[in-house]
Amino acid sequence: MVKILAVLPRSIAAKAGIHGGDVLVSINQNEIRDVLDYRFYLTDTNVSVTLMRGEEPYTVHINKGEYDDIGLEFETPLMDKKHTCQNGCVFCFIDQLPPGMRESLYFKDDDDRLSFLHGNYVTLTNLKDADIDRIIKMHISPVNVSVHTTNPDLRVKMMKNKHAGEVLSYLGRMADAGIALCTQIVLCKGLNDGAELDRTMHDLIEYHPSLRSCAIVPVGLTKYREKLYPLEAFSPEECAAVIEQVNAFGEECLQKFGTRIFYCSDEFYVRAGLPLPPEEYYEDYSQIENGVGMLTSMKSEFDFELDYLDELLDGFHAPRTVSVATGIAAHEHISSLAKELMARVDGLTVNVYPIVNNFFGPSVTVAGLLTGTDVVEQLSGKDLGDELLFPAVMLRADGDVFLDDMTPAELSERLGVPVCPSENDGAKLIAALLGVGE
Repeated sequence: MVKILAVLPRSIAAKAGIHGGDVLVSINQNEIRDVLDYRFYLTDTNVSVTLMRGEEPYTVHINKGEYDDIGLEFETPLMDKKHTCQNGCVFCFIDQLPPGMRESLYFKDDDDRLSFLHGNYVTLTNLKDADIDRIIKMHISPVNVSVHTTNPDLRVKMMKNKHAGEVLSYLGRMADAGIALCTQIVLCKGLNDGAELDRTMHDLIEYHPSLRSCAIVPVGLTKYREKLYPLEAFSPEECAAVIEQVNAFGEECLQKFGTRIFYCSDEFYVRAGLPLPPEEYYEDYSQIENGVGMLTSMKSEFDFELDYLDELLDGFHAPRTVSVATGIAAHEHISSLAKELMARVDGLTVNVYPIVNNFFGPSVTVAGLLTGTDVVEQLSGKDLGDELLFPAVMLRADGDVFLDDMTPAELSERLGVPVCPSENDGAKLIAALLGVGE
């Protein structure tokens, strides 16, 4: 049962006599517990909705289009509380946050509904047989799973959850039912790498064709690891070895199945000092949100947009000097693109500044974990030109604050220059560097 917060005026629900404050009980006699139940059972064209008004139950009958929304609003998008993580993963990034940050950053979710709605990854330890039954019945697909290892004992050790090994059986149940599986492995030196990584990849490929992709990403380590499990970063040579290992198995998959399935994140290539693979390597960029192929995709978009540069230059006003703040990992890549654009555009000067992550520690090199404070401290006093661009991933989803709660307006005021977030898109980067609309 879920309380209705409000009913949209002139909506189907309003016309049916449903009021805000009523409690939604069931649709076509199916109990409604959360947004998945609600969306699934509401797809029927003829629905009987049972509700409670105070202590009195009542039912309304609605005829509607298959995907018509009836206009109910609830207190939360999930229509329920988020499911919190029950694990104690040795590599958990949230456990490595310093004290004093905003409360929401310390929340650990492990919720299959967020996997479906927003692409979050789940470990399966929060799920029961009934949850898997529901996923299969509703054909919720794809499901994004943080696997890390298929060795049950090692998974228990790494995740500090006694059920972490046994729930791996859910992968087979979902695969047999045709549920697409997108997976990830956070690779930890001395734990799930080497022979254990080979085992995991060989085990996972048994779920093909339901297994769609697997991203292998290096563990992120901040300077706040006191009393936590001793983990070490991969050296450049070790990163190169991981890439070779994953690509060798990926080539086998490509020959056998027509897709390589397994990909190392861009961060492995940057740390190893190796060139990024070409665009065709990444196929459909299925793991781009995991940092797999992000830099190659940006380069491809950038090159495509350069073919239409003359059209963009109609709105360009020279001279223009623009600065870009980015993480250490992407600095060389962004600098290369900036030089390419400057060679084509007279009167454009681009300065790309690598920002060292003093907040979390210099081993954290991705742009998405930079703070406004680090940008201010490292760029204060520099001639930043007409505008400072920074990666939009530095802001939370609402686009209003950095990780340290500084706002873009505060950043602009402290540096004395207009600032603008730039999306991870090559075409948008060109437009932002030129200061023109797309």
